[in-house]
Amino acid sequence: RSAQPDPGTLSRGWQRASGTGRADGGDLGETGSASLDAGSRFSQPVPHNGYAWWYVDGLSDDGRYGLTVIAFIGSVFSPYYARARRRGDTDPVDYCAINAVLYGPRGKRWAMTERDHDALWRSDRHLCIGRSSVTDDGNELAMHIDETCVPLPYSLRGTIRLRPEILGQQDYQIDRAGRHTWRPVMPSARIEVVMSDPDLSWTGHGYFDHNRGAAPLEDDFVRWSWARFPLSKGNAIVYDTVPRKGEPVSLALRHTQDGVERFDPPASIALPHTAWRVSRELRSDAADDTTARTLEDTPFYARSVVTARLLGERAIGMHESLSLDRFASRWVQAMLPFRMPRRTGWKGRG
Repeated sequence: RSAQPDPGTLSRGWQRASGTGRADGGDLGETGSASLDAGSRFSQPVPHNGYAWWYVDGLSDDGRYGLTVIAFIGSVFSPYYARARRRGDTDPVDYCAINAVLYGPRGKRWAMTERDHDALWRSDRHLCIGRSSVTDDGNELAMHIDETCVPLPYSLRGTIRLRPEILGQQDYQIDRAGRHTWRPVMPSARIEVVMSDPDLSWTGHGYFDHNRGAAPLEDDFVRWSWARFPLSKGNAIVYDTVPRKGEPVSLALRHTQDGVERFDPPASIALPHTAWRVSRELRSDAADDTTARTLEDTPFYARSVVTARLLGERAIGMHESLSLDRFASRWVQAMLPFRMPRRTGWKGRG
């Protein structure tokens, strides 16, 4: 938060960094080092009307439990942020949220309270929004969740830890104009979930990625579909976006201990629509061996646990479908505050 003091001259009479580099390092390019630090970047600037989010999901080894946690600076699905942007340039730090959802045999607990800049604190390794926080110590990602659910005010409290099995090393543009970037930080990880409210714990396969952008999603995309699958060796991710202008973008990546490679994705297979009539498509080599269990069913978004055949394997993974046309409609915008309460003037509670 302030300039570092002048450290004085270097020992032995040296006056600058050795070689041709700068003493403070350079900008991170498209391909960075294989470290957790390179993917978190919690202190990065977020442009007006833009966003940054950090996404974690996990499925328990026994298949009974799942979770997602998303930390937003510039909450892309916020009706309050959307309304403010219609009035002009808006600082995303005034629209932050932790969206935490725990799925289990008895249903789910869903929390997403939006907050302003008073509730935000961040550094390179640490992000805090309200009572919840995310910490990257260079070896693991730790998320401490302390949220209040909606519509019923249950508590959602606990700690989630991800230890990488594979680290991603590259950013990918998911639009032709280059305004939206995605980085699979931990394509494959072990996740440990210890909750105090509700009282439960489990371990399983986890995933961590990071998205950032310089414009609202609904300005540049019609819809997208994303899925990730743990394989016997590594992980497969398929990301399809349909922009408002230009050709669709499709990314199909396989991460292993040896690195990352692109593969030709199989054809899209239509899955049954959700109750809200959100369309879902899944890349799979076998149409007769695909299933979907819906976890999240909203007017513009669906999250599902799916089964598909990819790269010669039958795999179970996480899938999402997003309709930005639906999200931008006024009737959906009018419904969202019931799921996303907003609290301002952070006082360390609520």
